Amino acid sequence: MITVTNLAIQFGKRVLYKDVNLKFTPGNIYGIIGANGAGKSTLLRAISGELEANKGTIELGPGERLSVLEQDHFKYDDCTVMNTVLMGHTPLWENMQERDALYSKPEMTEEDGVRAAELEEKFAEMDGWNAESDAAQLLSGLGIKEASHYSMMSELSNNEKVRVMMAKALFGNPDNLLLDEPTNDLDLDTVQWLEEYLSNVEQTVLVVSHDRHFLDAVSTQTVDIDFGKVTMFAGNYSFWYESSQLALRQAQNQKAKAEEKRKELEEFIRRFSANVAKSKQTTSRKKMLEKLNVEEIQPSTRKYPGIIFQMEREPGNQILEVEGLKAVEEDGTVLFDNVSFNIEKGQKTVFLSHNPKAMTALFEIINGNRKPDAGTYKWGVTITTAYLPLDNTAFFDTDLNLVDWLSQYGPGNEVAMKGFLGRMLFKQEEVEKKARVLSGGEKMRCMIARMQLKNANCLILDTPTNHLDLESIQAFNNNLISFKGNILFASHDHEFINTVADRIIELTPKGTIDKLMTYDDYIYDEAIKAQKEQMYN
Repeated sequence: MITVTNLAIQFGKRVLYKDVNLKFTPGNIYGIIGANGAGKSTLLRAISGELEANKGTIELGPGERLSVLEQDHFKYDDCTVMNTVLMGHTPLWENMQERDALYSKPEMTEEDGVRAAELEEKFAEMDGWNAESDAAQLLSGLGIKEASHYSMMSELSNNEKVRVMMAKALFGNPDNLLLDEPTNDLDLDTVQWLEEYLSNVEQTVLVVSHDRHFLDAVSTQTVDIDFGKVTMFAGNYSFWYESSQLALRQAQNQKAKAEEKRKELEEFIRRFSANVAKSKQTTSRKKMLEKLNVEEIQPSTRKYPGIIFQMEREPGNQILEVEGLKAVEEDGTVLFDNVSFNIEKGQKTVFLSHNPKAMTALFEIINGNRKPDAGTYKWGVTITTAYLPLDNTAFFDTDLNLVDWLSQYGPGNEVAMKGFLGRMLFKQEEVEKKARVLSGGEKMRCMIARMQLKNANCLILDTPTNHLDLESIQAFNNNLISFKGNILFASHDHEFINTVADRIIELTPKGTIDKLMTYDDYIYDEAIKAQKEQMYN
């Protein structure tokens, strides 16, 4: 349990929030949402003790342990993978270190013997004898192969380090768990494992994430940071988003009578409760929704970018033909081989692989930026493309301001370019910023504006939700659903894939798995699971 009382946090004259009073209870997972800069991560840092609040208190239940998902992936480079995970349970790790120090002495005193007996008793109470096997189980579940469990952290890739840090946070079943962007750099299979793991926890869990499907899958309550306040709502992110949009529409319709508004909101809650009844946290969510007061629902102050892709030309029937493509890394790793497919008009296709480099290689090849190691591809003569690459660094290696930067990529005067940037939520004073100083999220919004200028009938998107906040992801997602042209994309956002894609093509070293179905159907199909085992092994 975590109790927050009269919390206030400000930086200089800027007040993030004040008078925050919340109680986070065991068995619940709280999804924390808010616009960029609202103070989501700051709240977690205050609860963990990393940041001292200006006012108020934060208390854990008596004798409870708090664990935090750390973001410094190089901190433990001098440690083994196993020891890094074991350090997640600080009392157990300290016990182990003291025991080892005592037993390594050439001669133990009587006092040492007494202390060793005390440590052994506490070690057993903390289930220390099963610690390494428990840690190994976590590591394996998160995709770290057994052969690497005793390797040095410095030998792992960044993606592997992320998984080890997650195992460290989960190890020892902490009473309270703080997870800041836990799905970053995790593949879809690992995210699914984490969803399943968290759905069974009895601890108190606070999560900050831009992954809507993850928030919906695990959270029982939503903590919204808005209006300079921190407010707790029943239900998950989708319930908060849909209810806030409904409240916004009602606020804009001044003619609606109060009683009609109330009936509409109550009907919305009933419908959502029925859907929630199918979820993993059925009972707790449903009870909280039944207690929800309709007056609690209000429009959000969040702003959503205007992402609108339009086609200048209707595509013909021939979109893209790929025959026998192969891509190999410089070290000899086969990313994919014997890849053949024909994209039909209007299809929205997601590309998957155990190795994310495979999708990037494919997109670079069909955009003419990389030569295939074998095979051919051919675009239809009516097709115009707009490409959103994974790495956009080179685009911003310039001292141009944003207006001049965007003007490079499409016709239009300064007013028109400012209009595009304004739709992407750049304020008047921000359009004069130099392109090279932008944040990751700002660069991505510029790249999306650049794409919109092309009016292409085929969009190619390599992990398009990277660096975007929830509002931008939601706006992007909504427009792609209604886009009439073709979309070829890769993503680690479950909701994005499931709502956009109508075709799944998985790239493997032995060919492709190609299915016309939704992503949810794909990942739960037992026959496909068996086929994937054969293709990757």
